[in-house]
Amino acid sequence: MNKSELNRIFESFSDYNILIIGDVMVDAYAWGEVDRISPEAPVPIFSCSSRENRLGGAANVALNIKSLGANPILCSVIGDDDRGKDFVKLLSEIQQEQSGIVVSSHRRTTVKTRFISNNQHVIRIDEEDTHELADETEKSFIEHVLDLMTNQTIHAIVFEDYDKGLITRKLIETVTSKAKQLGIPVSVDPKKRHYLDYKNVTLFKPNFKEFLEGSNLSLKKGDIEGLFGAAKQFQTEMGVEKLLITLSELGVFISNENTFEHIPAVVRKIADVSGAGDTVISVATLCLAAGMNAAEIAAISNLAGGIVCEIPVVIPIDKAQLLAESLKLYAEA
Repeated sequence: MNKSELNRIFESFSDYNILIIGDVMVDAYAWGEVDRISPEAPVPIFSCSSRENRLGGAANVALNIKSLGANPILCSVIGDDDRGKDFVKLLSEIQQEQSGIVVSSHRRTTVKTRFISNNQHVIRIDEEDTHELADETEKSFIEHVLDLMTNQTIHAIVFEDYDKGLITRKLIETVTSKAKQLGIPVSVDPKKRHYLDYKNVTLFKPNFKEFLEGSNLSLKKGDIEGLFGAAKQFQTEMGVEKLLITLSELGVFISNENTFEHIPAVVRKIADVSGAGDTVISVATLCLAAGMNAAEIAAISNLAGGIVCEIPVVIPIDKAQLLAESLKLYAEA
């Protein structure tokens, strides 16, 4: 990549409408201090000083897409409850369109509450329903998504699967079939329940553990040649064009079935890995929509994932920082 081309690609992100389908949640944070043990039981006492709600799950992918200059269209189901109202309020605060959000009385809005002291997580409390959508809710949600795909210009689709029940086999099959008809690339951040249901997608992004478990494999993380062999077999069986596997401290691996690239991690001071996967799939999807090749997609996505890990809370990627570091590391004069 040369500098002018890389700048042009980052500028082009603002031209794209990205449809994001996935489990959304409220990421709640409580900050405070732990300086003594409870006299009632051998547990720490957390003295809370402040609280904050943020958009989480697939909504964090939408935040990353928006931060990169593109237009996210977030599709999900939330509960008809107070936490659902909190979620809608958070969307309104960032002026995020809500046309893809469906409210259901049959589910709770997912909330993850993290208690943080001295930049360290003390405990996390999850409130959620994880059963799959009821038949009528599933049917109306699928129709809603198809309507958005038909009536708006969509440049890419992201399945952001947190395994909370929104994504079903029928949803995957229906949306991917429609996307193929319309020529829309589909990228996937999978979880185990529907791991093998994402057939014939453009880009599939598990982490290393998810890839081994989903494919029933036993490999050492550093065995890149062995990983490529397993990747080729998986892609042939699943019809996946590009397989992007995050390797945490070892960077990322990407295969387009014929060749592969291993991009080492950029050394950083890691504070929190939460949300890094959301950032990687967001950046990878926009790079895919922009026509980047596999190596370029992996390099820019890997860099973005490392940047957000330096901060002890879940935040979207900063476009200016990502571009500056990309130019420095990967662009030719």
